[in-house]
Amino acid sequence: MKAMTIEKYGNTPLKMNDMPFPVIGDDEVLVKIHAASINPVDFKIRNGGGIRLFFNYKMPLILGNDFSGEVVDTGSRVTDFKKGDKVYGRPRKSKIGTFAEYISVDYKEIAAMPENLSFEEAAAVPLVGLTSYQALNDRLNLKAGDKIFIPAGSGGIGTFAIQLAKIMGLYIATTTSDKGRELAKSMGADEVINYKDADFSKVLKDYDAVFDTMGKKNLEDSFKILKKGGKIVSINGSPNVETGKEHQFNLFKNILLKMVSRKITKLSKTYNVDYEFFFMKSSGKQLDIINTYINDDKITPVVDKVFAFKDTQKAIEYSESGRAKGKIIVKMI
Repeated sequence: MKAMTIEKYGNTPLKMNDMPFPVIGDDEVLVKIHAASINPVDFKIRNGGGIRLFFNYKMPLILGNDFSGEVVDTGSRVTDFKKGDKVYGRPRKSKIGTFAEYISVDYKEIAAMPENLSFEEAAAVPLVGLTSYQALNDRLNLKAGDKIFIPAGSGGIGTFAIQLAKIMGLYIATTTSDKGRELAKSMGADEVINYKDADFSKVLKDYDAVFDTMGKKNLEDSFKILKKGGKIVSINGSPNVETGKEHQFNLFKNILLKMVSRKITKLSKTYNVDYEFFFMKSSGKQLDIINTYINDDKITPVVDKVFAFKDTQKAIEYSESGRAKGKIIVKMI
């Protein structure tokens, strides 16, 4: 089958290669992929670096972290899906590879596609949807009326997380450029700050939570806007010792984590704010919950551009430019 791969870590272009056809296990389904989406984790994996602490991929590696498509075969123990079903999902991190014509995936990691979405729209949902749902529901435990800051409100995760936060009854502040302001407002943001004109850490105060998607200075400044006892959940900041415990790291890796998270740990103590870095987990059951919001038109995926399969590298480059408003999709069919 055709797939977009890398031969080694580093900022090198993806190339179209012939790869072995997936073999399905008893609990897996074989899916013909119709569309996949671009996510920042794709080029983070490509680059290697710190992510190699967590995952040791073999080369050549097929990139891609979520998809929509059609079931073409099922394992012997699969009863929830059948040939011809339209599905979408996010495969587990140890078995990525959605920039390809086919993928084998555990049936518990997929769900039926929302009825009112195209394959391209559906492919925009799994990773950002599960990340947002788990951050806001499982990690932050927020209640109606709480105030949350979600930066980059016109981006892929931002547009989804703001809609979900609005369903939860939260007060939402975000940052965008002038071009993204109306989109963020239409998603449900209550307060939109132009990051080019104002420093959000000097505008916002007494917030209950931050869902950090940007890391670096944006994350560090987020500590300043929270109440004492508030919480930051980050998908782009420094992993910390708690991350090592969750992933059962050895002594050497835990020492490395302690070193790289020293600044964040200090900020957490200084501002009396709880900080947590987390990796999203695949879940077909949670996608089913998200389906109800989409089918009821409470959440609408936002698609910026659709690229042909052969142009996956161009899609990656567009994502890295930071100009996208919503999700970037690769269309296989």
